[in-house]
Amino acid sequence: MGNKPTIAISHLGCEKNRIDSEHMLGLLTQAGYSVDANEELADYVIVNTCSFIQEARQESVRTLVELAEANKKIIISGCMAQHFQGELLEELPEAVALVGTGDYQKIVDIIQRVETGERVTEVSQNPEFIADETIPRYRTTNEGVAYLRVAEGCDYRCAFCIIPHLRGNQRSRSIESIVIEAQQLVDQGVQEIILISQITTNYGLDLYGEPKLAELIRALGKVDIPWIRIHYAYPTGLTPKVIAAIQETPNILPYLDLPLQHSHPEILKGMNRPWQGQVNDKIIEQLKTAIPDAILRTTFIVGFPGETEAHFEHLVNFVERHEFDHVGVFTFSPEEETPAYKMDNQVPSEIAQERFDYLMEKQQPISLKKNQAYIGQTVEVLIEQENPKTAKYIGRSARFAPEVDGLVYVEGEAQLNSIIPVQITDANIYDLYGTVV
Repeated sequence: MGNKPTIAISHLGCEKNRIDSEHMLGLLTQAGYSVDANEELADYVIVNTCSFIQEARQESVRTLVELAEANKKIIISGCMAQHFQGELLEELPEAVALVGTGDYQKIVDIIQRVETGERVTEVSQNPEFIADETIPRYRTTNEGVAYLRVAEGCDYRCAFCIIPHLRGNQRSRSIESIVIEAQQLVDQGVQEIILISQITTNYGLDLYGEPKLAELIRALGKVDIPWIRIHYAYPTGLTPKVIAAIQETPNILPYLDLPLQHSHPEILKGMNRPWQGQVNDKIIEQLKTAIPDAILRTTFIVGFPGETEAHFEHLVNFVERHEFDHVGVFTFSPEEETPAYKMDNQVPSEIAQERFDYLMEKQQPISLKKNQAYIGQTVEVLIEQENPKTAKYIGRSARFAPEVDGLVYVEGEAQLNSIIPVQITDANIYDLYGTVV
């Protein structure tokens, strides 16, 4: 092992990307490579890039330039490698390899070829690979939580979105494969599994000929883990069958991440999501009736081409009416490979920014009210961090997904990676405060 190079991974972007990074780390470790968190000490740095929107690309480019200036040998993987292969190799002589979104499983072979002096490009034009439970994985999340990818890629063609271009069409793993990996994660001490894909409600459509999320939920209900959280559930896929499975499976949290993007039928039609405009209100009301304790998170895009003041006002009213627990807002980012890039009536960026600020401001009292409703209640909290100076703990209740929602600050005796009852004593817009019961 002595003469093998040391490798670091700089991870950027979403949880799907994180899982790719974790598989690369797993494969390299299995092959006897030394993996170091410190980029300065590493012989090679793999930069797993994001290319979803302009802001993400800028962060990826900044990271690449900083490493290049430090004379690091760089392997560029992920979405930017898929997106801009030719330009990247031209612009960055320090880049010794490019690895596409469907090629990360070849990382050991790529490093071996680079070591012989080859400048390697491994970028499948149509990514088709998805890792299963047989590909080693070295987790980078804290001990208690893990992401579990149920499918990769997307068959929808939303007018603003570049993901199908970067990650290919949907490909689902089998229910058996997902359950085996869930059990592996439980054996590692994981307390919470988060199911992810581009559209989790479409899980299984490509493999089984129909969506199988309800069947997957029930199968995962047999795995001995306290919390399973579902991300990226499209409202149209929340059929009575899926809702029943959520209701009847105790370890499935009643937390739904619904990427609605907008409320106005005209804007949704422009986004190539016309099916959604007819169902938004109806499905949200159905969900609230069927699952009274449902925690609803959503994301919206403001400043999409053609969005008028009236369209935006419709969105503001929609947010105020439905009182979502958590709302994320993005300003529209024009991506060259998408139809929205060439649309008429582009909204000036300063107006989009004003709408972003206004919508976030409107959501704040709703979030505060939702959090304050928990004062006096006892809730289960997964303890994830300890502040050694104050002897206070930080965790999350079932209401909060990692990184995107709030935290619970806890006083009292607790163990890391345990789920314990905490009485909530205070709340602000984003976070809760409490004492161990």
